[in-house]
Amino acid sequence: MISQTIVHIRDNLEEMRHLIQRLDSTVDQQQQTLITTHSELLKEQAKQSGDELSLLLGFMKRTLQDLEKRIETQTKEQAQLKALQEIGAVINSSLDLNEVLKSVMDAIIDLTQAERAILLLNKEETGELDVQVARNMDRETIEQAQSFEISRSIVHSVAQSGTPVVTTNAQSDPRFSSQNSIISYNLRSILCVPLKIKETITGVIYADNRVASGIFAEHDRNMLAAFANQAAVAIENARLFREIRNHLAEITEMKELMDNVFASIASGVITIDDEDRIALVNQAAERILGLASESILQQTYRNLLSTLSMPVEPLIADVRHTGGIQNTEVDIAVPKRTGLTTLNITFSPLRDGEQSALGVAMVLDDVSEKKRLESVRRYLPPALVDQVRDLDAAQQPQRRDITVLFADIRGFSTFSEQLDPEKLVQIINGYFTEAVQAITQYEGLTDKFMGDAVMALFNTPLNPQAHHAERAVYTALMIQERMARYYADLPEQHQLHFGVGIHTGEAVVGNVGSHLRKDYSAIGDAVNLAKRLQENAAPDQIIVSRAVYDAVKDLVVVEALPPMQVKGRQALEQVYLLHGLAEPGATPSSGHSQLH
Repeated sequence: MISQTIVHIRDNLEEMRHLIQRLDSTVDQQQQTLITTHSELLKEQAKQSGDELSLLLGFMKRTLQDLEKRIETQTKEQAQLKALQEIGAVINSSLDLNEVLKSVMDAIIDLTQAERAILLLNKEETGELDVQVARNMDRETIEQAQSFEISRSIVHSVAQSGTPVVTTNAQSDPRFSSQNSIISYNLRSILCVPLKIKETITGVIYADNRVASGIFAEHDRNMLAAFANQAAVAIENARLFREIRNHLAEITEMKELMDNVFASIASGVITIDDEDRIALVNQAAERILGLASESILQQTYRNLLSTLSMPVEPLIADVRHTGGIQNTEVDIAVPKRTGLTTLNITFSPLRDGEQSALGVAMVLDDVSEKKRLESVRRYLPPALVDQVRDLDAAQQPQRRDITVLFADIRGFSTFSEQLDPEKLVQIINGYFTEAVQAITQYEGLTDKFMGDAVMALFNTPLNPQAHHAERAVYTALMIQERMARYYADLPEQHQLHFGVGIHTGEAVVGNVGSHLRKDYSAIGDAVNLAKRLQENAAPDQIIVSRAVYDAVKDLVVVEALPPMQVKGRQALEQVYLLHGLAEPGATPSSGHSQLH
């Protein structure tokens, strides 16, 4: 509507200009006509009339010029306001700070026809003004290298007072003409307005022209001040958006890092929130429990404990109540996994940065394999532990031909009556150490210690051996050899002697016991006979069965003993007293090289 009115007024002014031109032309014609007349009276009257008409025409011309100038000014102001509206929409359409700053500066140059425009913002840390962007009339960014030759005094004055400044020629303006920057940089037209948000000055916009004067007027100052208010909001929104985006990026990066760390943790982690619901489950926990996280997330933790038969609810309640840390070890049946899985579980309070309780964290470690290895290491030589490919299968009860060795310390009961318990245990441990080292040398499995006796197995699933009877015989001979050396460091009253029995036969081998505790052992006739042979052996004697003798008769020297009635058997058992190796000069240690 306003633009149509201005166009209409311009049309009317144009018609008036044409009318004035026609009147002016008519007056000139009349004056030329009167010049040729002979009547003095008519000339005088025409002269007076012409002078009045000329005065009237002059006034009309000046009025027309003034109206045209005012119309031109209003047109410019209208164009600036329209541009201001359009540019305001543009700068508020983006939240990218760099783009907003560039749009603001280009808009200022378009609106004011400035040579260059510079935007300065307060630093949050120091409050000092810092140049953010500078643009020229070609919409090019002015590089920092040009050192921004501006009037710093005007900039600081506007930043402190919040009052816009405009000067048409700074060189002759008494307010600024004495300033060094005005003189040194040859600054002329200057326009500077503050950036305000709720009466808080956040920076300034500075525009100038170093060549021409009279570029800026009062309406430019007012217009730019209004624009600056819009720009300040847009800049602040963009700056806040950048801060939020950077903060979110940091949070996202940290979350991704924590997720990666959380996913890579070998231990299972389950968190329980303050409403007793499972809030988080990592991949390790899924693998250990054999459950998908989707099936347990947001479920009450009691459902999980019930599903897996985990009797740990009292521990969780204690952690909630006391804020302490609890630890336990439980055996559970994991879906799609044979046997029981042993878990070491640590419960600890889950807190936020202000130490407010958020719930409970459960850290689960599957120690099943570790426990199996530890249990095997108790009776299997270390070198053999790593060779067992399938511990679970090897520990399952199964029938097997094995060789059993029993070694008992003779006269230990009478000997033990003379010593205090600590000294007694020290002495017997020394004897057992020598015996176990011999068993280990020939890769036997130390089954158990029974009072003053030790039991060793050869050719079990944990230590399969082709010539197990030979190994057992060499082990017994090495026990004698080691004991002979061991006596040199003992007082005579502490010198005891082993009686050994060895038999080869069928037995059931595997984990034996209850669900509370199981040990790897062998049961059956082969074990019973070996023990009976040991019971009939005198100190430093090794008695072997007929089955053992048949397996090693080419390697050893024996003495056939009278057939023996063994408890639990009807028939007499032919047994042999082992004297040593058949090879002259051979020792148990050298015999090891013959084993396969």
